[in-house]
Amino acid sequence: MTVTDPGTAPTSLTATDLGTAPTGLGLALRDCAVMTRRGLLRMGRVPDELAYNLAQPIIFVLLFSYVFGGAIPLPGGGPFKEYVVVGVFAQTLAFMGVGTGTGLAMDMSRGVIDRFRALPMANVAVLIGRANAELVRAVLVTGVLALVGLLVGWRTHTGVLSTAAGLGVLLLFAYAMTWVGIAIGLSVRSPEVASTAGLLWVLPLGFVSNGFVPIASMPEWLQVVAAWNPVTAVVAAARSLFGNPLGMAAPDRLPLEHPVVAALIWSLALIAIFIPLSLLAFRRSARRG
Repeated sequence: MTVTDPGTAPTSLTATDLGTAPTGLGLALRDCAVMTRRGLLRMGRVPDELAYNLAQPIIFVLLFSYVFGGAIPLPGGGPFKEYVVVGVFAQTLAFMGVGTGTGLAMDMSRGVIDRFRALPMANVAVLIGRANAELVRAVLVTGVLALVGLLVGWRTHTGVLSTAAGLGVLLLFAYAMTWVGIAIGLSVRSPEVASTAGLLWVLPLGFVSNGFVPIASMPEWLQVVAAWNPVTAVVAAARSLFGNPLGMAAPDRLPLEHPVVAALIWSLALIAIFIPLSLLAFRRSARRG
């Protein structure tokens, strides 16, 4: 069987690839692998999409490093470039969830998802395959951002294991945000609404945090909101594991006192909440269609 996405070359999905029944753990895992492969093939066939995903964060790194770097003092000291690059990491990975939701809503509107439903495969594979492919995209984007960060002066000051743990925290957060985007994309009726709905919550989530400015510079009531923001926990955890400046004289709120634990709790909680919500929205969209 051949499935063609708009704007891409046909992707052949054979009965051998998909299995013969949508039941059984082994067949479900095989279906997930096939859909993950489809997502990766699509990524290679639409390289301009990946290029645009990379362009914005690279501009952010350069902009904040060279334009605002000298104007924002850090409580506790430290180079601003090392501070801001990690914020760009988290912001970029959060925004990728918006793209995931928009792309899924576009597939819904064009009937691609309906064609997948007609195939003899586990329905959950459609969502897991997309999430897995987006995680690979996140790895690529993070790698390119790390190289750009190194060029502008970002460095890590801990061992290999701590650095790897910091990247792992960021990628776990990216996976969590992907499922948030999937739930939104399945719950709306058009790609335009999915994009707007995603930005409505991602923008304040990204900027009302310690990503780009120290929390201490915010009004007192906003400091409380920022301290309990999942982006703040993820950024603080990554900075701590990388040995980068934290942007605060001393942690004064619970999530900032234990940022790694807080980041893991936030990411795992989002995954635990939005995977079931995504599956529910997927079933509802079938009835709605």
